[in-house]
Amino acid sequence: MLQTPQFINGGSFNDERGSLSFVNHFSLDDVKRLYHIQPANTEIVRAWQGHKFEQKWFYVVAGSFKIVVVKPSGWENPIHIHNLYEYTVTELTGILHIPGGYANGFKALEPNSKLIVFSDFSVEQSAADECRFDKQLWYDWKKNEKYD
Repeated sequence: MLQTPQFINGGSFNDERGSLSFVNHFSLDDVKRLYHIQPANTEIVRAWQGHKFEQKWFYVVAGSFKIVVVKPSGWENPIHIHNLYEYTVTELTGILHIPGGYANGFKALEPNSKLIVFSDFSVEQSAADECRFDKQLWYDWKKNEKYD
């Protein structure tokens, strides 16, 4: 398993028939389920959802998202973070892999943005592994920067 978040690059091909987008280096071997998120607007912040063991893969299929991934100092009352990774992920450019042990937050940067999330846990397994934290912790979503 990967130890830090990793972006899996994709690509696209265009001709007179239209376009084809792909992420050929993404394997579905570990995926158990997927779900689709379309925020109501660009002000909505979904943060922080963390998982000790569950892996997630984020694939933007329309628009763009700011996705922030943090490694909490612990799971019970984490005030500090060990690492913070910021990504601006655009439509059909690749997949962001988030291994277990991280929390993530995100918001759409454009109206009508859509995100598919893949998971290697069932809904029941995910619920048992999930930790949620206040969205104002660690990151200023209006300024798009880490709190000092």
